[in-house]
Order: sequence, then structure tokens, then C-alpha cells
Amino acid sequence: MNGKVIRLSKLFPEGKNSVVVAMDHGQTFGPMAGLEKYTIAAERLKEADAVLLTAQMVRFTGNLFIGKGSPTFITRLNWNSIHCDPWEYQEAYTVKSLSAAAAVAAGAEVVLASLVLKTGNEAHDAENVQVFSDLAEEAAILGVPLIGEVFPMGGLRSQPAEFHDYVKKMCRIIAELGADAIKTFYTGERFAEVVEGTPVPIFALGAEKTPRPIDALELAHKSVNAGARGVVFGRNVIQADDPAAFLRGLKAVVQGKALPAEAADQFKLG
Repeated sequence: MNGKVIRLSKLFPEGKNSVVVAMDHGQTFGPMAGLEKYTIAAERLKEADAVLLTAQMVRFTGNLFIGKGSPTFITRLNWNSIHCDPWEYQEAYTVKSLSAAAAVAAGAEVVLASLVLKTGNEAHDAENVQVFSDLAEEAAILGVPLIGEVFPMGGLRSQPAEFHDYVKKMCRIIAELGADAIKTFYTGERFAEVVEGTPVPIFALGAEKTPRPIDALELAHKSVNAGARGVVFGRNVIQADDPAAFLRGLKAVVQGKALPAEAADQFKLG
């Protein structure tokens, strides 16, 4: 038993799969629908197992992290230009934006850092690895679990076979660089290969807002059926008509209590 094990166990209450809600979009998107009134948005997420946000925004989360049973606080340690959708950056330049020590001082119990490789430049890839590895070492010294975020270069998602191969290889690489869990994309019918090749828990991310709530629930269902230990959903929760109700439905699916259609009906998700 050590600090990482203790803190990481909070992500999986009673050993169940976990639902993490991401609301850190502002650092690369600027203002975004669903997050304009940040405190109100945060307080709707009290039933999440964990919430990902920037450390500087914890002061605007109201009572989200206060009291017994509150979500685990996850914060991001690096900034990657590939996430800057509004400006369509494509080069995946990565910089450290926060030390692990500063994250802990802000209240974070788990930290996250992204890694993008296959940029087309070996020196660039090596620099990205250096940023990630340094942050992994900082977190390890403090006994804080690190979630590694596997993200592709622009355009790769439109090539299903190549995208799956990238995610499969990257998940193993990032685990061997120090990730204690991984956040990445669901790659389809072969996603179980990603899980089987990686010795740490994997979370499937939600990416863009789906056309219907049930589409997001089905994505979550497929992910956990393939072996994911949970999901990290952002826009599909915070931009839902009723974020709290959608979160309850999502937890029912991810933790095996309901099929997507059952959860959509039970929680009136449309």
C-alpha cells in the first residue's frame, strides 16, 4: 500500500467502474456552452466519481469538492496545442503548465498529463516525452497517481485502422513512461486489444457532443464491455439538457446497472 494506490482507489468506489467528468475545456477553448456559469455547472456534478478541471478554477467550484462522498479532484499538468480546436493547431507542442506539487497544494488528488507522438518530427516527439516523463517523476515522488492522456495528431481519427494502431501502441508506451491510468479514445470493435495490451486502467473519453444522449450512453457501454474501467466525458455531460440526470444515467450504464436504452428511459434523457 502506498500513496498512489490509496488515492487511485478513490476513483473506483467499492471497486466499481468510474465516471469522470471533464470541465477543463476553457484552457484551450475559451468560453464554452455549458460552462459559462462555472459554479452552477460544477455543483451539478456532485455525483461524479471524479471531476477534471484546471487547478486555477477550483476556486469557482462552489461546494463540489466539499464533504464526504465528494468527487475526486483531478487536474492537468501540461498544456498541449493540439487541444486548441478553435484555432485548429496541428503541431502538438506541449509545455508544462503546473507542477505536481502546485497541483497537490490546490487540492488535487490525481493529476493528468497528455502525450502526443508521431508528430512527423523525432526531436519533437522526444521533447513531448521529456515533458511527460518529468511530470510523471514529480507525481511519483509525491505519491500522486498520474493519468496519461493519449491523443492523436490531427486527421488520424479519420483513418480507423491507423488510429486504432496508434492508440494501442501509445497506451502501452505511456504506461511504461509512468502513467497509472490512461484516458484515450474508444477505437471501435478492436478496443479490447488496447485494454489487453496495457497493464493499467483505461478510461474512454467522450470527445465531441453526440447527437442524442443515448448515443453517448452506447459509447460508454461499448467501452466498458471492451474492458475500460470507466469513462471521461465532458461536453456530453455539461451540455446535456439536465447534466445531473444524464450523469446518473451514465453512471448506471458504466457501473453495469442498466443498458443504454434502460438508462435513457429511467432518467428521461430523450
